[in-house]
Amino acid sequence: MKDLAWLKHDLIAHRGLYKENGSIPENSKKAFLEAIDHGYAIECDLNITKDQQVVVFHDRSLKRLTGLDKNIGDVSYDEIKDLTLLISDQHIITLKALLMLVDGKVPLLLELKPLGDIKKLCQAVMGDMKSYQGKFAIFSFHPAAVLWFKRHHPQVIRGQISAFFDDHHHMRKPMKILMRRLFFNHFTKPDFISYYIHDLPNKHVDKAKKKGITVISYAAKTQKEFDFVKSHYDNVVFEYFLPKENA
Repeated sequence: MKDLAWLKHDLIAHRGLYKENGSIPENSKKAFLEAIDHGYAIECDLNITKDQQVVVFHDRSLKRLTGLDKNIGDVSYDEIKDLTLLISDQHIITLKALLMLVDGKVPLLLELKPLGDIKKLCQAVMGDMKSYQGKFAIFSFHPAAVLWFKRHHPQVIRGQISAFFDDHHHMRKPMKILMRRLFFNHFTKPDFISYYIHDLPNKHVDKAKKKGITVISYAAKTQKEFDFVKSHYDNVVFEYFLPKENA
C-alpha cells in the first residue's frame, strides 16, 4: 500500500526554498539545505545531460540560469558542473548529489521534465533512485513517463501534472483538450494529480477528487493562494514565502 500521507500534509517547497531575487537560486544545493532546515519536503526538476547524468535543473536551455546558450541535453555534466547559477556561487547538481544531501531527512517530489527521450530519463532516474531509502514520488507532464513507472516500477508513487495550457502555443489544440481533461489517466492510473493553480477549480479535477485521487497544485506564491488550494484540494507546493498551515 502506497503511503501518500506526506504528499497530502507536508509543506512542499517548489524547487527548494529559493529566493526570487536569485541570491538563492532555484534547484540549488543552498535552496535544498534551506528547505531541509525548515523541515519542508522538496519539489525539484530532473533533466538528463548528453552523457546520461541526471541533473536537478528546470529548463531545456541553460541560458536563463547560467548565461550559457546551450541546451542541457547537448552538453556533458563535466561541461556545466562549474557554471554558477544566477547571481550566486551555486552550481547545477546531480540527482545523486541531491540524494546524498537529503538522505531521507525530508520527502522528495521529483518532476521529470519532458524535454527529450523520456524513456532514457525514466531509466536513468530509477538507476539513481534504486537504493534510496527516503520517501519520494515522481511526476511529470508527459503521460509516457507516468505510464513507464506504472509498467516498470508500480510501487513508486506517480503523478500526472496538467493545466489548461492556454499559453502553450506550440501545443496542438486536441492535445490541450486531452491533457486538461486528464484523458491519459485512464491508461496511466496516477496516484495523484498536480494541476496548475490558476486553472483551479475545474470539473475535471473535481471529478478525479471525488473518485479518491489525491490532488495537489503548483505553485502558490502567497498565503492567499496557498489557503485557496488547501480549502479545495489536498495540498499545494509553494514558493517565495513561508506558509502558515492554518492561516
